[in-house]
Amino acid sequence: MASGVGVHDDCVSKFQELKLGHKMSYIIFKLADDLSEIMVEKTGEPGTPYNDFAAALPKDDCRYAVYDFTYEQAGGGGQRSKILFVLWSPDTAKIKSKMLYTSSKDGLRKCLVGIQTEIQATDSSEIDYETVLDKVTRGGTTA
Repeated sequence: MASGVGVHDDCVSKFQELKLGHKMSYIIFKLADDLSEIMVEKTGEPGTPYNDFAAALPKDDCRYAVYDFTYEQAGGGGQRSKILFVLWSPDTAKIKSKMLYTSSKDGLRKCLVGIQTEIQATDSSEIDYETVLDKVTRGGTTA
């Protein structure tokens, strides 16, 4: 990793529980207080609504998050699910925090195999449900 920050083993094991076992709907990751590694901060119960997940992100600090995003496919194609990775870097966060989270993202992202959509958000409008739904149904990443 460019930043020298490691990824705690619990990050990968919790992700596997979300991806394979659907034992939670989201995971929020943070940098440890000593900035040495990325760790799990919080998880959400299965079925947690997307808006509750978005509200769980801090207003003034950066985080990484994974959400099991479920939606109805257009044209009556049934329910679909995609794993969403979010780099939350609000405009109000300290510059050092933004730099550390951005430079450490790839290390975590590479450990979480199976993510289908990635979003980099700086304010709540970029993680709004409709914005994310549009991104997920088109595929790819947004910055």
